[in-house]
Amino acid sequence: MTYLIGEIGQNHNGSVDVAKAIIDVVARPVYDKLFETQLGRMNAVKLTKRDLQHELSASQMARPYNSPHSFGKTYGEHRAYLELDDAQHFEIYQYAKKKGLDFVETLCAINCLSILDLFVPDRLKVASRDVTNLPLLDELAKTRIPIIISTGMAGERELNNALNTITKHHEDISILHCVSQYPTHYENVNLNTIPYLKEKYPNYTIGYSDHTVGIATPVAAVAMGAEIIEKHITLDRQMKGTDQAGSLEIDGIFRMTRDIRNLEISFGTKEIKIEEVVKEVREKLERSIATQRALPKGHIITEDDIHLLSPGDGFQWAEKEYVIGKRVTNDIPKDEIIYKQNFQ
Repeated sequence: MTYLIGEIGQNHNGSVDVAKAIIDVVARPVYDKLFETQLGRMNAVKLTKRDLQHELSASQMARPYNSPHSFGKTYGEHRAYLELDDAQHFEIYQYAKKKGLDFVETLCAINCLSILDLFVPDRLKVASRDVTNLPLLDELAKTRIPIIISTGMAGERELNNALNTITKHHEDISILHCVSQYPTHYENVNLNTIPYLKEKYPNYTIGYSDHTVGIATPVAAVAMGAEIIEKHITLDRQMKGTDQAGSLEIDGIFRMTRDIRNLEISFGTKEIKIEEVVKEVREKLERSIATQRALPKGHIITEDDIHLLSPGDGFQWAEKEYVIGKRVTNDIPKDEIIYKQNFQ
């Protein structure tokens, strides 16, 4: 089953209650009304933890931030407003676990590991921007907590350097194909990276972190072999915040989960077979050998006497040698199926 991560990120807008409300949505079972089946739900939610002392240069933190999405006069004030402290992360972690969800943390600085004094996330996430932050990766790996890497800003060299750093401590690693464009234009998605990563890095779990609009791309990624899907989620795309517009809201969360879970069911096995549910339809709609004209008792059947009609419960054309040359044992009207009991 594909591991589905709902990325809350900063979409809580600095509110623990908003984060919990998003978790409530994710925790609801997804129901397919058409087939009246319950399809499970997402597996995990994810938050992001920053250390603002190790975030941006002093001049960048002090620069005016006049965006309609700003929560402060400067970018530093904006970031501070959105940042939850360790205790708040712990509260949200406890809430997610109570709802039966895994909890993933993106930690953006070594000091953010202070959360481990309160709880241990199920997985740690390395943001695309930090794939080259080898000191951070080394400290994260020392915890031996499973690590997820997003490749959004990394090439193969950067990815290999990151893997070499982490594998000094453990190899429980997942790699998510990702494009750091918000939203990602479809011509830049390059989903063929997924099978490439699966071939190149067979020892690791390969997935996809999506920033496109809608749900088609993550569903297609699962079809191409992604075993993890990460997608931004929110309560309302109209909410203030730079990530809100590109996130899935309640209906989108349900639709993506429904479509991925149904896709997984549809994979089946590597063979050509006639499903049991098809046999009734096959009998109704396929064609069988039938009389092209009325055939009297005693008539010897020739190929000119026959054609094909439904239903498909008689002889197929490939079986015509079982019919041609046989003597009719009872009168058969025109345009009727010829069955075994009709000849000898």
